[in-house]
Amino acid sequence: MSKTLMTLGAFTLLAALSVDASAAIRVKCETRSDRSRASVDGSNLASGLYAARITSGANTATSPQEPTVGDEVEFDFDSNRRDIRQGATPIAKNFIVNNTVTGSLLDASGNVLESKTVSCRRK
Repeated sequence: MSKTLMTLGAFTLLAALSVDASAAIRVKCETRSDRSRASVDGSNLASGLYAARITSGANTATSPQEPTVGDEVEFDFDSNRRDIRQGATPIAKNFIVNNTVTGSLLDASGNVLESKTVSCRRK
């Protein structure tokens, strides 16, 4: 019986670790003459709290922590007041410089799990 429990416990631990090891991040951004916006989405995550950080040039913004929904979490950053009222983390309209953003997914302790740099779409 104890061998079965140890095997089951080891399998459960490996399954949990495999979720963290395969975490995926998607970063998107867009600039306009009067607006900056970005999003950081994570998937294949263990249940828990996560935050996101975006950086562009010398500018950095960090979202509040959010819980996973299923195995996913989504974060929006925007300079548009309407989107900020709907929950986006506020950033300046000129936040994005050199048309690039680095998005990072952070665990509940603030450790970077994964980062990705992308070129932004211009409108």
